[in-house]
Amino acid sequence: MATPAEQRKLITHDVHTDELPPLPQRDTRIEVERWIEAPETVRLLGQDLGDGGATVGYVRRIHRYLLWRAGPAVGADARYAAVAADDLERIWTFRLHPDGEGEGEGPDGLVHTRFRSWKEALRDDSDSRATADPEQPGQS
Repeated sequence: MATPAEQRKLITHDVHTDELPPLPQRDTRIEVERWIEAPETVRLLGQDLGDGGATVGYVRRIHRYLLWRAGPAVGADARYAAVAADDLERIWTFRLHPDGEGEGEGPDGLVHTRFRSWKEALRDDSDSRATADPEQPGQS
């Protein structure tokens, strides 16, 4: 069984955008303070969650998007941010409530109430951009 993200060893070195791994990390955790190019929106993602705010940690890539989470994965308030790796000002957020309900606008212009459909919108946006511009490097 994987170690919960909040209990994983923190990395102690700074990372650039192109160094963020594509898959979830099972042994370590990257907090937003270690991301050199982190936009302010992501740095402040969890400031209103819990007592004193929630720590923001890297989750994984969804094609061109870097997925970050403030708060735990389940059972409590959390907020996700997806940042386009090729345009750090293109950011979408999703708020997840303790009961599993949530809401967040996706790049498709829709307000999603299911986390899964929000992530699918991120994927589809990446796919449509790659189709429209075959010269654009893809993320997976």
